Amino acid sequence: MRILITNDDGYTAKGLKSLVESLREFGDLTVVAPKYHQSGMSMAVSMGLKPVAVKKLSESEHERWWYVDGTPSSCVKFALDELYYPEVPDVVVSGINHGANAASAVLYSGTVGAAQEAALAGIPTIAVSLDDLHPQADFSTVIKLLPGICRKLTAHRSRKFGILYNINFPNLPADQIKGIRLCHQGIIHWEKEFKPYDANLFAKFGLTPADMGVLYMPEVEKGETVLLMAGEVSDDKRNIPPADHHQLAKGYITIVPHSIDTTDYEELARLRRLEVFDKELDAF
Repeated sequence: MRILITNDDGYTAKGLKSLVESLREFGDLTVVAPKYHQSGMSMAVSMGLKPVAVKKLSESEHERWWYVDGTPSSCVKFALDELYYPEVPDVVVSGINHGANAASAVLYSGTVGAAQEAALAGIPTIAVSLDDLHPQADFSTVIKLLPGICRKLTAHRSRKFGILYNINFPNLPADQIKGIRLCHQGIIHWEKEFKPYDANLFAKFGLTPADMGVLYMPEVEKGETVLLMAGEVSDDKRNIPPADHHQLAKGYITIVPHSIDTTDYEELARLRRLEVFDKELDAF
């Protein structure tokens, strides 16, 4: 099996190395990850004729490593265009992300964005995250349980175009995890998101600015204020069981199937029933 592996935490992240460790038994691995931390990039690509640096890091009989100084989605594009073409990998796995990618967070996630890029190319795709932001997080539970989950998902995956599977692990030892739950995407909000920039805030999560891709401070012009986004999470009253972030908090591994087709077909049908659209312009 040919497996493409990527992430959004960068090629030196412990989560990426743990993912490689857990998937070596499945076949030939190609790792293409961002040079620097790229969280929150969703499906953003390094376009607009921007220069993009790439580097081959290593290659052995069954494993090769590259980095791309670009977004996670750009890493997938590079791998498909330059390393696999005209063939494609059998599966793409993105992660293991340092921190959960559940509920509304998937809309921003670079980990999930890379998986969406692969799904857009029609490739079976899995995104994996651990609910622990620390750069030295313990991924042993994921390494132990993920191979079995991947086997089942691969054996029973949908043939529908554009499907990807988003897996989140609670930060618990394997013997304390309650089980696995199939869920839907929950809803959360962030409030009071902008705070004055303070490098000491990173330490609250066991991080340094460099861990989050902050390699230098921007030049501050007269009248500017430097802020950072570190909002407070608020749950939404519209959540119904089994919302993924609720089950994750209860100690379950969660699996949510997503699709790159974001059309709301119920709303499309409702609007059609109104018979006020879908007309030629001169009849509107």
